[in-house]
Amino acid sequence: MRANTMKAKLKAGQPAIGVSLTFPSPHLVEIIGYCGFDWVLIDCEHGPMNAEAVEHMCMAAELAGVIPIVRPPSAGSDELPRLLDRGAMGAQMPHIRTADDAKRAVEAIKYPPLGARGMGAAALRSATFELRASRSEYVDWVNNETLVCAQIEDAEAVRNLEDILRVEGVDVFFVGPTDLSGSLGHLKEPNHPEVRQAVQHALAAIMAAGRTAGCVGAPDVIAQYAAQGVGYLYTHVPTLLRGASADALAKVRAARTGRT
Repeated sequence: MRANTMKAKLKAGQPAIGVSLTFPSPHLVEIIGYCGFDWVLIDCEHGPMNAEAVEHMCMAAELAGVIPIVRPPSAGSDELPRLLDRGAMGAQMPHIRTADDAKRAVEAIKYPPLGARGMGAAALRSATFELRASRSEYVDWVNNETLVCAQIEDAEAVRNLEDILRVEGVDVFFVGPTDLSGSLGHLKEPNHPEVRQAVQHALAAIMAAGRTAGCVGAPDVIAQYAAQGVGYLYTHVPTLLRGASADALAKVRAARTGRT
């Protein structure tokens, strides 16, 4: 068992920068860690990962010193316990619309007395199969080190944000611009003024309440969020590849043109 270094960064007011993966690849998780990112989002909401794939990706994350956070298929998914048991150090819970949704998210991720997560420690990777820590130590570790992230990505959630922010046990309130744009009727226009205003309103409200805000985007976009004080930040693998590839191709082609 290890400390959740990205959660510690957030508590200290420092940004934690991650990369989202929507396909199974322990190798890429390892590369992301060695590249210096703080955490990786293993996206089981939109990706094809099963529990075994998540387990292998968590193993790679441990090897490379990067923190694995899982996004389950839904906030109420029966898969969540199995995904956490594989070694994920937190969960990003989609479509949290009410304070009750946020409370249920905390309960699903934490063991009693903080939550209602079921226990089967001797069979769990995350518990080191009860070979390196006692059950008491493991329960304390989970309740202290796992991260709870509530996704604010619906117009209803924005309306209920004040109440959601009062829920104890949530570490991060992540504003999801894509689904929020759809909820506001602008899925084809993610940069519509109404969407931008809603995102900024939600981020400002989260930070004004003294809570940790999160958002996603291309590197230049999350840099702007970081400048505003947003702490939980990530981008996507295709976005990184697209930007790096465009830069590399432009440099090589420009060099070749200059030679001729």
